[in-house]
Amino acid sequence: MEDARTSNLDEWEPKTKLGKLVKEGRISNIDEILASGKKILEPEIVDYLIPELKSEVISLTTTQRTTDSGRRSSFRAIVLVGDLRGHVGVGVGKNVEARDAIEYATRDAKKNIIRVEMGCGSWECQCGMEHSLREKTSGKESSTYIELKPAPKGLGLVANNTVKKVLLFAGIKDVWSKARGSTGNKYNMIVATIKALKKLNTKKPH
Repeated sequence: MEDARTSNLDEWEPKTKLGKLVKEGRISNIDEILASGKKILEPEIVDYLIPELKSEVISLTTTQRTTDSGRRSSFRAIVLVGDLRGHVGVGVGKNVEARDAIEYATRDAKKNIIRVEMGCGSWECQCGMEHSLREKTSGKESSTYIELKPAPKGLGLVANNTVKKVLLFAGIKDVWSKARGSTGNKYNMIVATIKALKKLNTKKPH
């Protein structure tokens, strides 16, 4: 029996040129899109090219604002997506309904997905396999700073729970990490980590 996502993709009518190329089968690899620098405006593109994509709600909080009719509550969701094989993204969604906030955040995360260049940059290992990072990298979001270093195979992820979740969703198995600044803000931690990973895409391997 086909799942709801498969059914929705069958009914999907792309509105962008990129979406049409994907549905027509003229683009069949997400990395081709990410390498070109083209912005993904339709989350269905990611659903189409990464059917095994996983998602997890990292945070769901309520916010209140005062209007003419009184106080109104809404939900703010942070969702992480990844395929555990080199792709990860984060998104934020807001709505008066929790389910809709999560849906918006999931769609946003898919549109923000990145490719993570993995490797074995640890001098202690040098196995040549893609279990860690090629080299040291860092990322910053607001007052949150994250540093990631290649680690030998079998070490695992030496990181706090938020950073570890991002690395797991990206498919990275071994890393040393350091966090400074406002480490209690989950969203900033995730974005700083993703920025660090994205930075590797602009560096040429040694």
